[in-house]
Amino acid sequence: MPSLFEHAGGEAALHRLEQVFYDSVLADPLLQPLFGAGQPRHVEHLTSFTAESFGGPDRFSRELGFAHLISVHRGLKITEAQRQRFVQLYLAALDTAGMPRDAPFRDAVREHVEFGSRVALQNSHAETDADLHPLREVPHWTWAGDDPQ
Repeated sequence: MPSLFEHAGGEAALHRLEQVFYDSVLADPLLQPLFGAGQPRHVEHLTSFTAESFGGPDRFSRELGFAHLISVHRGLKITEAQRQRFVQLYLAALDTAGMPRDAPFRDAVREHVEFGSRVALQNSHAETDADLHPLREVPHWTWAGDDPQ
């Protein structure tokens, strides 16, 4: 069975997905305040994180590291409404970007985004390191929708 990375279409397909998604959050009044005017390398960071999570190259861990992900979310004070909107826009971006439509793939992506958005929500409110979610490395997602905790 191919990895989620392979089934998605590899790096180019994931980059297209992340660009569509990122454009949608920058245009969304609920999420735009979290992202500001946007960051020039954000789409590349999102792409490398998703690629690694889905079984592709480990570029995110090698170049940025999970500590970077924790630091960018700390202090954002993400609300549950923002978390839910993030998931909604990500799932909508799957269609716009022409990603595979099969249920096993879509279910795995939905579980991945739900989990990741909950980690970001918790980390965004962490006042101490003890308040952070215990995840300290890029999760490796599978077709079974493994919970990487």
